[in-house]
Amino acid sequence: MAKILVIDDEPSILESLNMFLVEKGHEVVTADTGQKGLQSYLTEIPQIVILDIRLPDLNGLDILETMVEKNFPSKIIMITAYQDMETTIIAIKRGAFDYIHKPLDIDEIEKAVDHAVNILEIDKKTPTLESVHPGASNPWAIIGKSEKMRNVFKKMGLVCTSKVNVLLQGETGTGKELIARVIHLNSSFKDEPFIVFDSSAVVGTLLESELFGHEKGAFTGADSAKKGKIELAGNGTLFLDEIAELPFNIQGKLLGFLQRREYTRVGGTELLKSNCRIITACNCDLEQKVRSGDFKEDLYFRLRVFMIEVPPLRDRLSDIPLLVEHFLHKINMELGTKATKLQDGVIQTLVDHDWKGNVRELENSIVQALVECRGSVLLEEDIAKILDTKKTLPQQGLFSYSLANVEKDHIMKTLFHLKWNKTKAAKVLGISLPTLRSKIKKYNIKKL
Repeated sequence: MAKILVIDDEPSILESLNMFLVEKGHEVVTADTGQKGLQSYLTEIPQIVILDIRLPDLNGLDILETMVEKNFPSKIIMITAYQDMETTIIAIKRGAFDYIHKPLDIDEIEKAVDHAVNILEIDKKTPTLESVHPGASNPWAIIGKSEKMRNVFKKMGLVCTSKVNVLLQGETGTGKELIARVIHLNSSFKDEPFIVFDSSAVVGTLLESELFGHEKGAFTGADSAKKGKIELAGNGTLFLDEIAELPFNIQGKLLGFLQRREYTRVGGTELLKSNCRIITACNCDLEQKVRSGDFKEDLYFRLRVFMIEVPPLRDRLSDIPLLVEHFLHKINMELGTKATKLQDGVIQTLVDHDWKGNVRELENSIVQALVECRGSVLLEEDIAKILDTKKTLPQQGLFSYSLANVEKDHIMKTLFHLKWNKTKAAKVLGISLPTLRSKIKKYNIKKL
């Protein structure tokens, strides 16, 4: 069992917790002031601390901060009679393992203590991930040793040395943009621009302008000339994502460019030239789109001079351990999380999941689990909560809780966990920094 330090100025609480915890087999040390508690903490080095926030001599939150700075392997459970949101958030931000309100519910105390003991035991017997994958520090690393991924790597190697057009076909979230970028970075023109254009993200009326550029006065609002993505790509690479969403009329103009390597801006007459390589991506069967008449056959053959089939995660499950290790190191570096161990069962839980969102969903799930993680071990239950949200959502009143409230709560929780680092929070939430700022303003979220 555990050595537990209880710090509270109420004799009745000290006595009752001492009796209960000793009966459960724990070794208990008590203190009725903050100073005595800190001294006992330094001399006894308990596994668990139950700490009152309001003490006669010191503020419990300051004691918490001091204890956390010592970096002892302790779990600190805060207790208080004051049930305000601000104090709860501050306590969790400063490193509290749990937060329990008075009057104390002995079952809640037992549950929190058992949970802390369980995590400490798991931490003790779980080895740290010592082997860092060679790509852990490389933001453009593509992780995988499965046969399907080895075939992808071979094909990437074949097209890196030439400037042929490449079609990447695979489901959403399989890493097609990353593959395109790595092909570019390993080409002889790697120092030239790599330009990304999402064909589904721009409305039809502006799509031609975004791709080919426009001249001043070409249409209402065109106050100045603008270079298109093809022009910006220069002698580098233009990555056209979601190519199947390209409107039929734009397909024709793109085909003309690929045939002649010449184009004009919208509203212009000057012939412009570009020698950029075109890499396209599609999450559907583009050949079927051709058969149904939704995609020009000539354009299809121009784009798929060389095709790479990117496998879904379910077809490369053996890569999950490597991917998890890679994401763990990457996310710890980017977001300041500190999990360096994986509980037995984590990998199997991940392997058993139906990854409809593929590698992107896997990385996002690990990000969420690490933000929730309260120690150095990523627990199986942390992952399970993320992967099975139906079991963690409250059943009563679920449908009366608006989507806006869910979004607001999630944004607040993420900001508080990341100490209001908006850049990191935007990455975790999967949105841009301007969008996050807009939502903070919309929901009137305040920093505490």
